[in-house]
Amino acid sequence: MLKKLKTIATNLLAITWIRKTYEVVNRVFLETFGSSRILAHFFYMFGFLAFNREQAGVLRGRRNYYRNKNQDRTSRVELRRNIHRLEKGLVMRPRRDIFARDYITETVEFYELAAQQCATDTSTMESSEMEWAHNVLAEYFRASTGSDPVVDAARARFAQLAYQPQTSDKIPYVKKNLSSVSYEQLHELAMQRRSVRWFDEKPVPRELVDKALVIGRQSPTACNRLPYEFRIFDDPEMVKTVAGLPFGSAGYAQNIPTIIVVVGKLESYFSPRDRHAIYIDSSLAAMSFMYGLETLGLSSSVINWPDFEPLEATMQKTLGLDVTDRVIMLIAVGYAHPEGLVPYSQKKELDTFRSYNQLR
Repeated sequence: MLKKLKTIATNLLAITWIRKTYEVVNRVFLETFGSSRILAHFFYMFGFLAFNREQAGVLRGRRNYYRNKNQDRTSRVELRRNIHRLEKGLVMRPRRDIFARDYITETVEFYELAAQQCATDTSTMESSEMEWAHNVLAEYFRASTGSDPVVDAARARFAQLAYQPQTSDKIPYVKKNLSSVSYEQLHELAMQRRSVRWFDEKPVPRELVDKALVIGRQSPTACNRLPYEFRIFDDPEMVKTVAGLPFGSAGYAQNIPTIIVVVGKLESYFSPRDRHAIYIDSSLAAMSFMYGLETLGLSSSVINWPDFEPLEATMQKTLGLDVTDRVIMLIAVGYAHPEGLVPYSQKKELDTFRSYNQLR
């Protein structure tokens, strides 16, 4: 017995020594290569696989952005971007007599391609997107009171297109504060929302998920592109397969009735400068979506998705994702178990993360 205890003690000391040695070596590497961008570049020359999937996704996303321009699609991100740019020009105070001169021709070309698609098959293009694009363009040309050859040529080209929308009210308007939700009520909702990991054995109605998604899609998004998809699984076998992939679901994956994979679409961008927008926009939509779930009696839990190549490859194969599709997070959805507990999760005090007018 004494010999066995000595062996265990020796093994523990060896493990402790290995951990400490690793930490020291790791700290030396980080202090050295983390001290400048040039040294960091050399470090990742040898560890390039850490970000290779994202790099490949960004590059192929840019390629697909240009490939898709002349293809029929349900939604056209390049048109959405430019129409929203026009909206921002229309709401400026004071508004310029002439603006958007450098991209109005391109915008009309994007709109022309969409109108041609609608003329051949109205079912493939979102009617609401087309109505919005038409309304904003019409308002732009109405508001452009100055004379400019580029704008005048784009106006004439737009006037020749035959598409007629069913509504004309999808243009910038004066915001009115009609909310009946008080701060206290919103605070109560925020305090009510907690990450639930134990769900009742009840199916989640799809109509309630859709209602919550309507709330989520109203979240702010760069140039109104909505560069994400919510892949929803409520078939028990599919839920079991998908929920079992991330590390964060260990121990309760079998208890999840509905699982959602939030996927960012890198093909929505033509420049690598926007590569992080999918994470921001998707997260904003996900948070609003989860608040929407709470109002409908449903609970949720965000499951972290690490950028870990073996998991990425498995998820890509399981969901049939393209390299340009980046998994942002997973969300478990269901009715909270009446006896299930949730972590207290004390949040930081304001002074630890809030500052005013502080430059350093």
